[in-house]
Amino acid sequence: MKELKILLLHLIIASSILSCRTEESELIETPTEDTIKTNSLIANLMKRTTSNDGSVDNIIDYANCFTVKLPISVTANGVQLTIYTANDYDDIEFIFDEFDDDNDTIIISYPITIILEDYSEVSISNSTELLSYSSNCHGENVLDDDIECLDFIYPISASVFNINNELIDTIYLNNDNELYHFIDQIDLNDIVTLNFPISVVLYDDSQLTLNSLIELETTIINFTNTCDEDDDYDYNDDDCDNCTPVELESFLTSCSNWTVDKLERSGNDYDDLYDNYFFNFYNDGSIVVDYPGGTDYGTWITSGTGNNIEVVINIPDLPYCNNNWILHEIEERTGETKIDLRVGGDDRLRYESTCN
Repeated sequence: MKELKILLLHLIIASSILSCRTEESELIETPTEDTIKTNSLIANLMKRTTSNDGSVDNIIDYANCFTVKLPISVTANGVQLTIYTANDYDDIEFIFDEFDDDNDTIIISYPITIILEDYSEVSISNSTELLSYSSNCHGENVLDDDIECLDFIYPISASVFNINNELIDTIYLNNDNELYHFIDQIDLNDIVTLNFPISVVLYDDSQLTLNSLIELETTIINFTNTCDEDDDYDYNDDDCDNCTPVELESFLTSCSNWTVDKLERSGNDYDDLYDNYFFNFYNDGSIVVDYPGGTDYGTWITSGTGNNIEVVINIPDLPYCNNNWILHEIEERTGETKIDLRVGGDDRLRYESTCN
């Protein structure tokens, strides 16, 4: 009888332990191929995809390997600005674009903080210190480590297991910074998996849904060098990444009485030549130009995509307006819209309207 009581006691204790384990952890068989190992190819690819992209603020720091922490105060061509968000970089560009024959300068008010590729932060006290960091970056259009042609769509969750394949934690990741550090902190003995499916967005705004680490690895490799990462210091070369002929045509035809804001041909300025000339663009491809003392007629047509949209303007009596122009930028600001057309480095025609 005594032995039976001892046996029953052991069974009760064992049952209790098993019950506690079921409540605190979950036994799951983790496929080896879905495990993220430290310093593995997929781990390094994910870190490169989520590292801090330093090229977004090159108009300020001319450096691809870090960004300046916002907000900061700058002086652009003598105009004081406070930059609160990345959208405010456009305010600097607007000032720089106002004149073509001046020297564009930007003065940063120190101290500032820069954010490196691994999201660590460094305090910078003056321009000499900033230059010491920027000089260690990759130069313009030099192949660097970060991958910018695709991005993760958040949130993403990851599962952490112990050596018994018991689920001990689920981590929810909400941005690149969090995912970068999560991957970076995986140790040799950690058992970590991503919870699929997950989605990524490509450089052309299309999305892919992925169902395994192998799919993710293959996708990152396939799209690593498929886009222009804009790792140069020319802030003007991507102004029409998302422009379309339909958008341009809508602006030109829905706004009336466009005026010539800038006109340059072969290095000569003709801004004043068409003062008080009003240009109206119509859906049938015609242009009507009204001015004191007369009216002129012409045609226009658009084609292409993105930064290669061609605008052919032909107004026989206004030869300086005529060219196979390339759309450089559509700029909307409070109270005005500007359509900037260029060819090469010297020819430029910018129309302006106050219709918005």
